[in-house]
Amino acid sequence: MRSVLLAVHVLRDGAPKLAADFAASLQAAGIEVRALTDEIDHLEAAGAVDLVSVAAVPGAAADCELAVVFGGDGTILRAAELCRGTGTPLLGVNLGHVGFLAEADEEDLADVARHVIAGGLTVEERLTVDVLVFHNGEIVATNWALNEASVEKASRERMLEVVVEIDGRPVSRMGCDGVVCATPTGSTAYNFSAGGPVVWPEVSALLMVPISAHALFARPMVVSPESTLAVEVVGHAASGILWCDGRRAAELPIGARVEVRRGVESVRLARVHPASFADRLVRKFELPVAGWRGSSGAARRAAGES
Repeated sequence: MRSVLLAVHVLRDGAPKLAADFAASLQAAGIEVRALTDEIDHLEAAGAVDLVSVAAVPGAAADCELAVVFGGDGTILRAAELCRGTGTPLLGVNLGHVGFLAEADEEDLADVARHVIAGGLTVEERLTVDVLVFHNGEIVATNWALNEASVEKASRERMLEVVVEIDGRPVSRMGCDGVVCATPTGSTAYNFSAGGPVVWPEVSALLMVPISAHALFARPMVVSPESTLAVEVVGHAASGILWCDGRRAAELPIGARVEVRRGVESVRLARVHPASFADRLVRKFELPVAGWRGSSGAARRAAGES
């Protein structure tokens, strides 16, 4: 039997009803619909029936052909944890603000259902990062991220002092609010807010961007995907904290070292209508493009979308 997992931001207005109606469309085509145990009551209250309950743990999407996410980018990042180790692709329906990771909006749901039923989806492989935390020469924590691993100061009143390193060689010591180690997918997230570059998702690279650094050299760096980024917490005054995708945290005492490298496992994003990343960038950030005089057909399409 074909199976699809739903992950829903149930506290967002209208999300349970949209998910319930979507589930009904799939079930009418003979597709089993699974839902997370802590969300299933909300979906059933919105009219969903015959849902298969699964625990909200890594690997929850096992044996599913797709995970459909109703919410914003935060909900998609949570769903990426559910798909970890399964190879199941994600398809996001944006009910948030920017929703850069999402493929569809609310008004696209009928079209999405048709494509899921027909099996007409394409899949993008997105680079991730694996993270190791060392202290006193021993590994004390491991983690991973789709968007970024960020080393940040633990207390608001104290600046974090770090040494950043690329491929085993020190690059700079600085006082800062933190350092973002991002993927191309994460270049439009925290990296973007920190002043880092936007990197097209098909570019294989890792990014390192200091946050509010008090230093003469604190420029964003884009390095090989085979490089290892490292951030060491030094000095005597302030400890830090590691955040992976803003969801999973680990304390970083003075002397801790964080190593970030390309992840062994990618995250798979399903697409209904593969589109230019430039078009997605313009649409999601509402960038002004009036006056563009490109090829006549492309210009007309852009004008119609704006």
